[in-house]
Amino acid sequence: MEKIVVGPACRGAVDIDGEDLVVTVLDRPRHERLISDIRAAGARIRLIGDGDLSAGISAAVIGTGMHAVMGTGGAPEGVLAAAALRCLNGQILARLVTSKPEHLERLAHMGIKDPQRIYDTQDLAPGKKLIFACTGVTAGNLLRGVHFFGDGVLTQSLIMTLEDRVVRFIDTVHVDKRPDVKVRFN
Repeated sequence: MEKIVVGPACRGAVDIDGEDLVVTVLDRPRHERLISDIRAAGARIRLIGDGDLSAGISAAVIGTGMHAVMGTGGAPEGVLAAAALRCLNGQILARLVTSKPEHLERLAHMGIKDPQRIYDTQDLAPGKKLIFACTGVTAGNLLRGVHFFGDGVLTQSLIMTLEDRVVRFIDTVHVDKRPDVKVRFN
């Protein structure tokens, strides 16, 4: 699925087929042309090694240093990003990739009649009551990764709801089950 993800300030002002944006892109061979096109347009670019889902969410959170994300990645991750972006009032535009004949056959089998359709945030995550939750595994711009210490583990999670428009960053200390455990916060 081709994707472009932006935060609330850019919602409704982007076009998947051509924008002059500051973008974050997964550093993959499949993105060589996209990266070249972005640079040729004079836009700044930030390459990331992994995590287009967290990058997409980060594009809708002020202070992460990410303003937009473009590239090709998994469709399930696009749906997850759409749920998070609905909670953050951001936007994702996406189109399924059909680079092989079997892709078109699969889409037809799934009942998709227009393989060039552009899906908006609401198309990908249409629910009225959405809850999005994630926990950082490796350190990133949005969440800290898992941190092990002598008597336990520290994790950071993000929980968001669409209906209440609540965004929570939660630090959790998971302690060993020994009677002399010492809890530490970093």
